[in-house]
Amino acid sequence: MSDAACDEPGPGIDQTYELGEPPEKVWRAVSIPALREHWLPGAALAAPEPVAVTPGEEVSYRMREAAPPHLESTVTFRIAPNGTGGTCLRVVHELTDARFAHPTKAAANGNAPLLRAA
Repeated sequence: MSDAACDEPGPGIDQTYELGEPPEKVWRAVSIPALREHWLPGAALAAPEPVAVTPGEEVSYRMREAAPPHLESTVTFRIAPNGTGGTCLRVVHELTDARFAHPTKAAANGNAPLLRAA
């Protein structure tokens, strides 16, 4: 992962933190369940195992709200070294609940949908 990882825009809630700790230490904090539990409790996760992992660079977890309507989301932690020996930690939280997906449907005859005139 490049140093430019802190500058890339992303979807959802996107927060970037500059940390003084080395990337290896930050990686352990986001990837080892016992350490992650201190700041991201397992109760907030839909499943304790990550949905995607790029070792040392990125890990994603599926989350589910405890209260109705129990929305699902994905939180991704991206780690990159910064120029001072520390870490750029980027946290991207996206709503991924299927109830909010907007499928696009094509007309059965292949034509574009028609709009009604007012």
